[in-house]
Amino acid sequence: MRGGRAGRAIATGALLATLATPGVGRAQDRPPDVVVIVTDDQRADTLWAMPVVQARLVGRGVRLDEGFVVNPICCPSRASILTGTYSHTTGVYRQSPPFGRFEWFRDASTLATWLDAAGYTTGLVGKYLDGYQHAALTGYVPPGWDRWVAFVHAAYHDYKLTVDGAIRAFGTAPEDHSTRVLAAEATAFVRAAEGPLFLYFAPAAPHGPATPLAEDMDAFSDLPPWRPPSFDEVDVSDKPQWVRALPRLSASQRSAIDTMRQNQYRSLLALDRAVGEILTALRETGRLHDTLIVYTSDNGIAWGEHRWAKKEAPYEEVIRVPIVGRWDAGGLAAASSSDELALNIDIAPTIVEATGIRAPRMEGRSLLPVLRGQVPADWRRDFLIEHLSGSNPVPTYCAVRSDRWLYVRYTDGEEELYDVRADPYELENLARDPSASGTVRSMAGRLDALCDPRPPGYLDDGLDRRILFAVGALAALVGLAAVRTRRAVTKASG
Repeated sequence: MRGGRAGRAIATGALLATLATPGVGRAQDRPPDVVVIVTDDQRADTLWAMPVVQARLVGRGVRLDEGFVVNPICCPSRASILTGTYSHTTGVYRQSPPFGRFEWFRDASTLATWLDAAGYTTGLVGKYLDGYQHAALTGYVPPGWDRWVAFVHAAYHDYKLTVDGAIRAFGTAPEDHSTRVLAAEATAFVRAAEGPLFLYFAPAAPHGPATPLAEDMDAFSDLPPWRPPSFDEVDVSDKPQWVRALPRLSASQRSAIDTMRQNQYRSLLALDRAVGEILTALRETGRLHDTLIVYTSDNGIAWGEHRWAKKEAPYEEVIRVPIVGRWDAGGLAAASSSDELALNIDIAPTIVEATGIRAPRMEGRSLLPVLRGQVPADWRRDFLIEHLSGSNPVPTYCAVRSDRWLYVRYTDGEEELYDVRADPYELENLARDPSASGTVRSMAGRLDALCDPRPPGYLDDGLDRRILFAVGALAALVGLAAVRTRRAVTKASG
């Protein structure tokens, strides 16, 4: 329960009684601490620019080289991280209602509530979910969080934080840079927490405009422009209509992409130092050895590949994310890597297994066997990606990504098939290639099995769009009423 400390010892004792398999070589007198770091729009191929993360996470833990999200956009991905479930279970498919945003998220059952009920001191520092702004201004703090330092709206300067329900404003001074402020809040939480802790650290970096600290403004000045074969793709005749409709990038757009990429790298430097400060606080409080640390991002982002410079698309640059795990007492091989498919919906099950807490059914799987190099024979060989169209032109789709293939079917019936081993830049769509017809049939069958239930209004589900809109509008009203109700309950319960 939020803010409560009474009964912590009793709750912790109950937790210890329910622990499943203790971590290899770790002390068993209390459960492990947990730190989850969720960056914003960080591509998987950017970790090289973060020396602290490289030395103290990658160098002391396991890098999962095949890390992906199951819905490549901020709000749905964060909902999946907190619950271990897909958008078709959370109800959060996109950034705006209906079927998206904070109002659609059922926050009564998350990692925070499960860990809090088990005796953990829980803290969120940074970004929660898109659309939380109004709720933040009314003083609403989601259940399960003992310490709540959340963006009203994520930014680097001129932003507000809600600190346990009270609003604090920040300006444009160097010391107000949000990465620096949030790092201080996170380390203070670590140093003050009682008993086992759960820290969810979610800074704004490297999301656009990716404003770096003043001391990092000249970093990466010699970074060459990003020009892979898929950049501003010349021939998109085999791509779906939404890509064919994109014009070639102009000179100003290319320049903007180059600047944005450079600033993303620059903004990661402050974040890298923040990670170091958190690790130092864990070490100085005697927690680091038995802390499970997971580092990831909510989605990647395109840097001009296929003429695209946003997210939501099913392409590699967007669906791939960094996933790194470190747990010194947990039997993880230091400085190792894995090429098993790992998903953002696996983070919650991993924490549940590591801590032994009780949790509802999840759709992800614990990554602990993978992190320990003990991959089960039945580990996944493919997974579902789902997306509901929003403000950007990417149509609703379901996709299946295996260890070799990406198959996408859009709501208008258009298909894409890429051999990501032979064609990592996804230049040749094989969906209409007669030689790939067998693979298309196989992947389509797999998609039909996995994409169930389908995103609202997807493909041939028989729902007229006007009926769908009416249902969505009604559901939005119900969702808003539910938010008001849960705020009232939280306020009444103190």
